[in-house]
Formats: sequence, C-alpha cells, structure tokens
Amino acid sequence: MQLLYIGIFGGFGCVARYLASGWTYQLLGRNLPYGTLVVNIVGSFLLGLLMTFGVRSTFLSPEVRLGLGVGFMGGFTTFSTFSYETLRLLEDGSFWQAGANIILNVLLCITFALLGGLVARQLT
Repeated sequence: MQLLYIGIFGGFGCVARYLASGWTYQLLGRNLPYGTLVVNIVGSFLLGLLMTFGVRSTFLSPEVRLGLGVGFMGGFTTFSTFSYETLRLLEDGSFWQAGANIILNVLLCITFALLGGLVARQLT
C-alpha cells in the first residue's frame, strides 16, 4: 500500500514540477535556470512544512505523509530532501556534517553531471 501512495503522489509531483517550471520560465525567461530554482525553493519550503507539521500533528496519516513526502516531493524535487536533511543537521548542532553535506552534494553532483555528459558524448 505504501508503494501505491508513493507512486500516485510521485506522478502528481512530476506533473507539478513540469507545470511550475514551465510557468516560471514563461514569467522570468531562460537567462538562468529559474524554473529549477523556483521548484527547488518551493519544494524545500513545502517539505519543511510537511515534515514539521506531520511530526507535530496527527492530521495526516502516516501513509499520506509518506505519499506526500517521498512521492510528491520526490517527483517535484529531491533538492527539498537535501535542504531538509541539511537543516536537520544544523538544528542538531552538527555544523561540520551540514557543511560537508552541502559541499559534497554541490561539488559531486556537478562533477557527476559533467561525467555523465562526457560518457554520453563518447556513446554518441
């Protein structure tokens, strides 16, 4: 049942990302990746809201919270997860780990995006 919630909500998250990103590009243009930036900012806010609300309230069932947090937000943006996990580290006083998480995610993800592009160029 959990996988069903994740899958259904994930589909909605993907569609929401596509629509929000497209709308943002129409509004702000394509000089910078504004669509991705807005989706990441909104997603980070929504996951922080959802997780804090979900932990402090019984309004959402565990299945719905899982569907929204993992499914919808995973389809919408995984940057929100990175942001939330980094925030948790900061709030726990784990400043070194938070800094390492930020640096490793940014540098390694950009590096591996470059490597993926290089591999694709070799294959085509």
